[in-house]
Amino acid sequence: MPRYLIERAWDALEEEEMAAKGPLSKRILTEDEQFSRVVWEHSHMVMDEDGQLKSFCVYSAPDTDLLRQHGTLLGDHTIRGIYEIGGDLSPDDFD
Repeated sequence: MPRYLIERAWDALEEEEMAAKGPLSKRILTEDEQFSRVVWEHSHMVMDEDGQLKSFCVYSAPDTDLLRQHGTLLGDHTIRGIYEIGGDLSPDDFD
């Protein structure tokens, strides 16, 4: 199954609101049958140079349409890009 990196720019949220997004994402993926083949692997949260909270999330999914639908249900952010992952590298790959 293809893997994707999703770049998200988050709206200004209170800390409690942001903390609720992870559990909401899991609920959407587990309770809605249309997302049964979507797997959230992990996310990296960053603050860009302008103070905008962003996340870079890795998912496996059959297509990007499901990822965009999930993002709409999650709310309070803009998807800046969805990139198909061609492979992974680590320093151990170069010994």
